Amino acid sequence: MKSKAWYKKQLKRKPVQITRYAVQAIFLLFLLYVGLRFYQFYMHFETLGEKPFIERPSAVEGFLPISALVALKVWLTSGEFDRIHPAGLVLFAFFIGSGLIFRKSFCSWFCPVGTISEITAWFGRKLFKKNFEIPTWLTWILTPLKYLLLYFFISMILAMPTFEAKAFLDEPYNKISDVKMLLFFLNIGGFALKVILVIFVLSSFFRNFWCRFLCPYGAMIGLGSLFRITKVRRNEDTCTNCEMCTKVCPQRIKVHTKKVVASPNCNACMSCVEACPIKDTLNMTVVNKKVNKWFIPVGFLALFFIVVVVAKITGHWDTIITYKEWQQLIPDANYVGH
Repeated sequence: MKSKAWYKKQLKRKPVQITRYAVQAIFLLFLLYVGLRFYQFYMHFETLGEKPFIERPSAVEGFLPISALVALKVWLTSGEFDRIHPAGLVLFAFFIGSGLIFRKSFCSWFCPVGTISEITAWFGRKLFKKNFEIPTWLTWILTPLKYLLLYFFISMILAMPTFEAKAFLDEPYNKISDVKMLLFFLNIGGFALKVILVIFVLSSFFRNFWCRFLCPYGAMIGLGSLFRITKVRRNEDTCTNCEMCTKVCPQRIKVHTKKVVASPNCNACMSCVEACPIKDTLNMTVVNKKVNKWFIPVGFLALFFIVVVVAKITGHWDTIITYKEWQQLIPDANYVGH
């Protein structure tokens, strides 16, 4: 049992990381609450009104990236904002756009899969006394996979004419895509379950395996890093090559060998900056100007809440699908296809 003094020392040494873990836990619990509320909403219609009606939580649309990607195409090409899953489009557009300045902060602070991946890696370290490193040659082979998946989705949607994209958004399938997603996880089995178990096992051996090699969402957000607006700089004159920065990096970036960390894999978690024992040897910079280590996380969280509040106030958050439509669509969800 660790003493109170030990926890105070850790909080003093790594305040951003302690805060990040707390935000991850709170957001994961919030999403579990959203999932429960959405299940209750679904059961009201599935039981034809026998279960009490629960208002549908719009935040569930954050789990519909394909629908949001199609909606983003329609918005950019025609100016029409999706009214079927507006919250999904707001969240998707914000997280992708935030990558320009805040890098992959979504991945390190909000993403439930990223949080579970970090917890899995923690269990792996407890069980095997360490997480294992993937050989460099294999890393080079695996890294393109998430970009290939991203290319597949983007090319498929870019090839879709705008009128077809609009028609897709109004289809019954898209209207209940959140329900279809729920049913998928409620009835998961076979190949899908095996894939999830394999990724879970791999993540216990190799830290953040899914995030590093397979997540197309994270890959898309990371593309904002290519503009190099935000990056971690290493002062080579004061660096002692202790490698603490590399050891704590969840993306396994070799920070101690780089003058600047501008990799699209960097999720701006600030682990390396806090782990560095020499003051001002590692610093986060925005437009080549040093910023406080809290700038990225506080800026990201503040802007996120501002965007959500504005979306709600301006009517870009709640769906226009009516109770009557849900009444017609949800009982037949298993038979609705695209």
